[in-house]
Amino acid sequence: MTAGRQWRVMLWGTAGVAALVLLVALELTARHYGQPGSVSDQLKGAVFAPKPGPLYGGLALMSVVLTWPQRIIAVGAAIGTDAVFLLVRWAADVNVSDGQFFGNGALLVMLGYAVIAVTRRTGPERALLLKGVGLGLLLVAGRKTGDSWLLITAKTRPTVLDQYVATADHALGNPSWLAGRLLQAAGPIPTHVLDLVYAKLAVAALVVALYQLRHVAAERRFPGHHLVRTFLVIGLLGPGIYMLFPVVGPVFAYGPGASGTGGVHWAAANLWPDTPLPISVPHPMPYDGITPRNCMPSLHTAWATVIFIHTRKGPRALRYAGTFWLIATLGATLAFGYHYGVDLVAGVVFALTVEAAMRAFDRGWDRQGIRLVVYGAVVFAALLVAYRWLPMEMARHQEVSGSLLVLAMTSVVYGYVRTARLWDPPAVAARRPEPQPEPV
Repeated sequence: MTAGRQWRVMLWGTAGVAALVLLVALELTARHYGQPGSVSDQLKGAVFAPKPGPLYGGLALMSVVLTWPQRIIAVGAAIGTDAVFLLVRWAADVNVSDGQFFGNGALLVMLGYAVIAVTRRTGPERALLLKGVGLGLLLVAGRKTGDSWLLITAKTRPTVLDQYVATADHALGNPSWLAGRLLQAAGPIPTHVLDLVYAKLAVAALVVALYQLRHVAAERRFPGHHLVRTFLVIGLLGPGIYMLFPVVGPVFAYGPGASGTGGVHWAAANLWPDTPLPISVPHPMPYDGITPRNCMPSLHTAWATVIFIHTRKGPRALRYAGTFWLIATLGATLAFGYHYGVDLVAGVVFALTVEAAMRAFDRGWDRQGIRLVVYGAVVFAALLVAYRWLPMEMARHQEVSGSLLVLAMTSVVYGYVRTARLWDPPAVAARRPEPQPEPV
């Protein structure tokens, strides 16, 4: 085994142990607050009614390592198993809420293929099948781990920093207030479209991932870098930043989304989106123990940004879809009052930094990759520092601070595009040889 391969094995082993420790810690913490953790919730999904979306999405990802006949058998087995569970629940008069009628079959099929990989496969075939199963289960675990993280942010951060972010957002002209009024004037159809785009971001990511991994079964190997890896890392790191910078968003901190519990209205004022926010000295404000502090940075923006990046090499329809999803997601995050404008700026910088780090890790760290990742991390940290400790200066000098914010984000975008071109130079068509004159 080469030194480079040994380093990779050690790194992935360390990452696996760290992930296991994190899952156990999240499980214990969630149970401390009276909620099932991600591990127990996933195991419960083998028998009790689960949320079907993540499970069948995981099955779809796992199927990239299977041949088409095997995929048909796997999907058929999952649907048949769900039909049996549904009949049993119907016969037992079990009340299933929130449309959670199926999904057990997908989870059991993935676990079954894990058993097949261990008992019936050897060598590279076993490794490939286990990678496929692991990828599918990671998607499910990531969703449930995210739910645990959001619960923990609400329970452990009794105060939020919305006043700081809202004050800093004056540098961009409070775009959430403007987008909210525009959406109100636009009517129900744009509202439904944006709501669908915002809610189905994971579906868009799954479509792009399946396109990128479409040749895995034929080539018997995964590509070095694909969307799912960056998606999962963003989802792992983002909630940690929520803990450092807890923010609930304008519709909750300044609007009608903060009904609270016990008749308590937690909003600082009911201003969003009709009344422009006045500039005042910000303070940490108490908030309920239910609403997730999941605004800084905007992970919806980060995920939509990497979807856009990973569709650039696809067919035209996929590129158009990636562009539409990015624009619509940015509009939805602002127009629904879920994020401030400065959240989106931080989300773009965060996404490009993580994407650059994942690509550099795959191809080998070089000077360009290290420089881009370090620069992106410094810019991201500088944004958080400015939002927390310089919001009044940003609000009082809107032209300067707003220009600097846009310039900082643009510099990271430019750095990523420039580095990506160095890593992936455009293909040059082979020049056809000129015909040689026949000898006389």
